[in-house]
Amino acid sequence: MRHHARIAVGPVQFRIGSDWAAPVAALRQLYAGYPPDDARPADATVRLFAARPWRRVLRPAVHIGGDFVVPDALPLPLSMGLLAAEMGMNLQVALGWRRHMLLHASAVARGGRALIMSGESGSGKSTLAALLGEGDWRLMGDEFTLIDPASGDALAFPRAVSLKNEAIGEMAARVDAARLGPLMAGTPKGDIRHLIPRADAIAAMHEPARPALLIFPRFGGVPAIEPMGEGEAFVRLTEASTNYVALGEAGFAALTRLVRETPAFGVSYPDSASGIALVEQLWAEAAR
Repeated sequence: MRHHARIAVGPVQFRIGSDWAAPVAALRQLYAGYPPDDARPADATVRLFAARPWRRVLRPAVHIGGDFVVPDALPLPLSMGLLAAEMGMNLQVALGWRRHMLLHASAVARGGRALIMSGESGSGKSTLAALLGEGDWRLMGDEFTLIDPASGDALAFPRAVSLKNEAIGEMAARVDAARLGPLMAGTPKGDIRHLIPRADAIAAMHEPARPALLIFPRFGGVPAIEPMGEGEAFVRLTEASTNYVALGEAGFAALTRLVRETPAFGVSYPDSASGIALVEQLWAEAAR
């Protein structure tokens, strides 16, 4: 392709190619602080392409391709080329990664132990992880948490955090503007802006952490904590994993181990401050 970049995040080496310069330039800026690892073969390939040559310049429409594709997926306008690249990176990992069990979950770490938060879109798990990552926690990732089937450890995948709608203003008031990517307004998921993780989180992205707490957040309602049994946590995490079935027996063993060794709770909260307070409360209790 005309323009390309290689980006290494945790154990995954991405190769991104594009018919346009702008998405690759935006990616390079967003991931400028990530150590390059160009000697390693690419694990996942993303292609941003025009369906017809003339669509590169006339009403340019960005199609997402690569090792794995979603048939009949609608293209995005070139102004959302960065979003297309990020979606392509997510897609390749979600559909193609088999070395670890993938959970659609955010994760942060403290003292070598990991807090994993899984929930549906809109549950606030990414915002909570981003806010905790600005304190004395290490951000491990906001999109995927990787579980090593052999050791049971959580591995970091600290991609740029995808902030949506109200979360954009909340984080913009807390961090240096240089750590925020361009604002993409009116996307299929609303307004989106990416947050670059802190330098210490990027530097430590190859350091595993032992799962110590599972939280299933739900934004809205009065602050509440509800203990969750192993069975319910297991079912929820099978639904949150994109490769549980593909891993077969190894996936079953990894997930069984995770829910048996890690206490799980459902958490409801009306705002970020309440959510963080409940997280800190559960973490303190888990450490006893």
